[in-house]
Amino acid sequence: MEKKYILGVITARGGSKGIPRKNIKLLGGKPLIAYTIKSAKDSKLITHLIVSTDDDEIAEICRQFGANVPFMRPAELARDESAHLEVMEHAIKTMEEKLGIIFNFVVILQPTSPFRIPEDIDNTIQKLINHPEADCAFSMVEVDDPHPSRIKRMEDDRVFPYSMPEKEGLRRQDLEKAYKRNGSVYVIRRDFIMKNHHLFSDNAVGYIVPQERSVDINTDFDWFRSEYMMEELRKKNTKIYRKYF
Repeated sequence: MEKKYILGVITARGGSKGIPRKNIKLLGGKPLIAYTIKSAKDSKLITHLIVSTDDDEIAEICRQFGANVPFMRPAELARDESAHLEVMEHAIKTMEEKLGIIFNFVVILQPTSPFRIPEDIDNTIQKLINHPEADCAFSMVEVDDPHPSRIKRMEDDRVFPYSMPEKEGLRRQDLEKAYKRNGSVYVIRRDFIMKNHHLFSDNAVGYIVPQERSVDINTDFDWFRSEYMMEELRKKNTKIYRKYF
């Protein structure tokens, strides 16, 4: 079988606004980004792993934890309004020129998902490999509450369904299962990105990840919850904790 080249890109700019210096803030005694580096390095399917950052301190910390930082991201790709698409196109072009190869797939890994494990990465990649008709694959998590049918919009104090009507009398456990992207793993065909200049399409497949591995840190509350979860994992000293955290 022809070898597949899979580029994993950990995206970590220095200008985090919600939680300053979030990517290298200590969580459970380690910089946040260290957990993503560990899970990505242990992936069996990623063939080339890099960090894309504009920040010298982040780059140095990533190298300390064994990550490859082969270039510094240009400043114009590290602004608040910079899109992930531009960052990924830059990473793909730069690495293909350096290595003299063409990648088959690219994987976006954000440092804000510290509870992701290597199996989450590889199983999401494998989903896309198994579905040659799809453009991309996402790690997904079941939406427990609120269910989409219970989300509303308001106009002049009137309440309307946001996306779908709510059936009266249905218990929560009787509602049709719903899912959302959990922000942990994004896998896209290289040619889809470079030819269409998009990261996502409706022609996607998903891999379901449990709630406890789907924390995406964007707020102070997310951080507080993650600290609590990390401490509980430490106390339980589970096999997963010893292996990955």
